Amino acid sequence: MKKLSARRRHPLAAVVVLLLALAATGGLYAAFAPAGKAQADDTSQSLTIKEGKKLYEVGCASCHGTGGQGSSDGPSLVGVGAAAVDFQVGTGRMPASTSQMAQIPSKKVVYTQDQIDQLAAYVASLGAGPSVPTKEQYGPDGADIAKGGELFRTNCAQCHNFTGKGGALTKGKYAPSLEGVAPKHIYEAMQTGPQNMPSFPDTTMSEKNKKDIIAYLNAVDGSKTENPGGLELGGLGPVSEGLFAWIFGLGALIAIAVWVAARTAKAKKS
Repeated sequence: MKKLSARRRHPLAAVVVLLLALAATGGLYAAFAPAGKAQADDTSQSLTIKEGKKLYEVGCASCHGTGGQGSSDGPSLVGVGAAAVDFQVGTGRMPASTSQMAQIPSKKVVYTQDQIDQLAAYVASLGAGPSVPTKEQYGPDGADIAKGGELFRTNCAQCHNFTGKGGALTKGKYAPSLEGVAPKHIYEAMQTGPQNMPSFPDTTMSEKNKKDIIAYLNAVDGSKTENPGGLELGGLGPVSEGLFAWIFGLGALIAIAVWVAARTAKAKKS
C-alpha cells in the first residue's frame, strides 16, 4: 500500500492518467461514431460527380475543354463553382446555340434538375467557387423590401431599369428582364456575375442584402401583379415616355397649329 501511495504522488502520475483517459475516449468514439453514414455520403457525392463528368464530356467539353480549362470557343470553368453552372444551365443559356451572338439569351432548359446538379457537382470538383444557394439564403423570410429597393436602384437599375424590366447596353448587348426569373437564379447571378454583369460576392454585398433585393424584385414583378397605374409604356422609364410625348404630344400640337392656320387662311379668303 505504501508503494502504491507513493506512485500516486509521483509527478508523472497525472500525465499517465490523462493519456489513459484520452485513449479510452478515442477508442469509444471510434467504436460508436456513425462512420457508415459519412462513408455513404462520400460515395453518393462521388457518384454524382462521376455522372456529371459523363454529361460534361458529351455536352460541354467541345467548347470548355476536356478538363474545363477552356478553349477559343468557351471560357475556363475551373473555379466558377456550382452556382454558375446551376444558373447558366438552369436558365437554358447553356448549352449555347451559337457563339456568334453578342449575348447568349435564356431559352428552354435542356437538362433535368438532377442532371444540372450532377454537372454542377463535377464543375465544382475542378476548383472551389460559389455554391448553389439554399432557400434560406434567397427566400422571403426576414427580407426588407424597402431596403432591397434602395439597393437595387443604387446597384442594378442603371442596367436593369428600376422595376427590373431590363434595358439595352452597347454593341448589341442588353440587361435581361428580371420578370419571372426564379429567386435562386437571381441570387446566383449576383453571386457569379454572368456575361456583362459584375459579380457581387458576400464580401461586396452581404447575403442579407441579396435577400432584400430579391424580395423587392418579387414585389414589383409585373408578371405576378397588375399595374394600378394603367398603361405603363413598357415600364422602360424616360426613353419610352419621352418618345411617347414627342410623337403624340408634339404631333397633336402640330396638328392643332395646322388646323388653326387653315381656318385662318379660309376666313381671310371669305
